[in-house]
Amino acid sequence: MISAVVLTKNEENNIKACLESLKWCDEIVVVDEYSVDKTTKLALKMGAEVYYNDSGSNFAFQRNFAMHLAKNDWVLFVDADERITPALRQEIYNLQFTIYNGFYLNRKDFFLGKWLNYGETASVRLLRLVKKGSGEWQRRVHETFRLTQGKASELKNPILHYPHPNISEFLESINIHTDLHSQVLFEGGKRTNLFEIIFYPIGKFCLNYFWRLGFLDGIQGLIMALMMSLHSFLARAKLYYKLNYKLNEKNK
Repeated sequence: MISAVVLTKNEENNIKACLESLKWCDEIVVVDEYSVDKTTKLALKMGAEVYYNDSGSNFAFQRNFAMHLAKNDWVLFVDADERITPALRQEIYNLQFTIYNGFYLNRKDFFLGKWLNYGETASVRLLRLVKKGSGEWQRRVHETFRLTQGKASELKNPILHYPHPNISEFLESINIHTDLHSQVLFEGGKRTNLFEIIFYPIGKFCLNYFWRLGFLDGIQGLIMALMMSLHSFLARAKLYYKLNYKLNEKNK
């Protein structure tokens, strides 16, 4: 028995296709952060159980909240811009749930009209199918599930991911997430300097574009590598600003 969990906020363009790919689950739980579009109306129409909760931009908190709402022993976490394929569904059906407490899923990105086969996104591996009580989600942003009981295995078929329909929305997402990421780093005592701000993003670009063969994905691979490096640059630049602002306030 599997419960699917989807977190939403203004996802009316994604929620229908996402929930359609989850109709095979025994339960679908949608936890919405007070959307102002038709997200929840569409989710209710498709038979999902909809709850509302303000997480304060804490995605781990929201996922843990949603997990406790799920009625079944196993929980599948899916983002609104992700889809479960028939092949992955069948693989999940055939699992031996008595051996493992969690399963890692790979993810395949569709970006600017093309499936990405290389670069950073091709190496994404997410612990998304978990047994309740076996662990918890941690970290406010870029959250991960920490398995505290039992062991995990990996599934072969990937989740399909449809992020960032255009570059403008990608930039907006990067700005929001680097705000959150820099705050988490700041609260965790992370420090940075001008050398890291400049050269860490350059190193990340070389890793994703050359070592991970992102160039084989054409212009989409180039844009993705540049965007992920921009994410690294902004997160550290914003952290640097927070650190210096705190120091200046202390010296006043």
